[in-house]
Amino acid sequence: DVKPIRDYDIFVGKTMEFKIVKINQDYKNVVVSHKALIEAELEAQKQEIIGRLEKGQVLEGTVKNITSYGVFIDLGGVDGLIHITDLSWGRVNDPKEIVELDQKINVVILDFDNEKKRIALGLKQLTPHPWDADHVKGKVVVMADYGAFVEIAPGVEGLIHVSEMSWSQHLRSAQDFMKVGDEVEAVILTLDREERKMSLGIKQLKDDPWENIEERYPIGSKHTAKVRNFTNFGVFVEIEEGVDGLIHISDLSWTKKIKHPSEFTQIGAEIEVCVLEIDKTNRRLSLGHKQLEENPWDVFETVFTQDSVHEGTIVEMLDKGAVIQLEYGVEGFATPKHLVKEDGSQAQLNEKLQFKVIEFNKESKRIILSHSRIYEDAQRAEAREAKKATKRTATRKEEAPAIQNQAASTTLGDLDALAALKAKMQSGE
Repeated sequence: DVKPIRDYDIFVGKTMEFKIVKINQDYKNVVVSHKALIEAELEAQKQEIIGRLEKGQVLEGTVKNITSYGVFIDLGGVDGLIHITDLSWGRVNDPKEIVELDQKINVVILDFDNEKKRIALGLKQLTPHPWDADHVKGKVVVMADYGAFVEIAPGVEGLIHVSEMSWSQHLRSAQDFMKVGDEVEAVILTLDREERKMSLGIKQLKDDPWENIEERYPIGSKHTAKVRNFTNFGVFVEIEEGVDGLIHISDLSWTKKIKHPSEFTQIGAEIEVCVLEIDKTNRRLSLGHKQLEENPWDVFETVFTQDSVHEGTIVEMLDKGAVIQLEYGVEGFATPKHLVKEDGSQAQLNEKLQFKVIEFNKESKRIILSHSRIYEDAQRAEAREAKKATKRTATRKEEAPAIQNQAASTTLGDLDALAALKAKMQSGE
């Protein structure tokens, strides 16, 4: 036959026509060929087939032979060769990885030579080049903390870095998104044909949440966020995948003096927020929690007026003074000299006392209090009253002799008038 014979037993007992090719008289041996009878017919058939061939034409063929450098295909009387480089877009170490004997496959005519009757075939050309597509599909074959390697064609792999798996900026492991064996769809980001390297992304399959951030999260809008992380100056939260924001520590509460955000909330907790500013360049929102309520300091301004007295409890002792809890959940501060009681002792933690407001600052949300000022002011008032009383007594003592002198002068004057009247009367008589 013109085809390779892999099982000779099928010819045993079979009657066939043969052409005598050679007779060896010495050895009494006759060499015959069935192939020679059909080659003439095949030659004519080949010429007819080759005459109809066109580059780019797709034909069905049968895998006839597999070698280390390629695969021979029977196109129905004429053979063609698929070179190993035209089997797949990826690297092929052994053609047997792609095809098997007697397998029927479609191939494309790449080139042919009428004289030498050579036909170059291609298999990979029937599928799009994976690097010419925008989107590719493949299977995860290797996982690492920094990303996943995806095989999108035999021998063709691309890397999806963990930063390209989500629009979120939180550092996470690639295992949080996928595992070996997963079928994934991805977008080709960069490729290097010479180095045969390709970088992929899956977050690009979703809309970038920051494209229309002003419409989705306008300033003043209210949302529910999840606490992701703490710093000394605030709370980092995530409103949705890829949309992060910062609540500054000063925007957590109108009234509480918070030293660290962990005093107010916890990691993983939900928190209501209000959008204050949008930083599209750095992809971060400035958020507030206290802004969900009216500013109580507008009311406090009318309650904690200067010199007004309020009951308060010392809730924290510091080197520079004490924090005092007042009504309405507001806190004030008193320095050590303003914590001295009337008996000379120092006020202690958890002690409840009367405090006088000596300073109220709405802008800085500061109330300065004093306990000692209450009795000091009372003592000063008493001292002033005593001084006034002493002054009044001294004035009365100074006025008494003058009154007496006035009385005395009046009496003498009266006597002179009487004497003159008496003399006048006597003269008249």
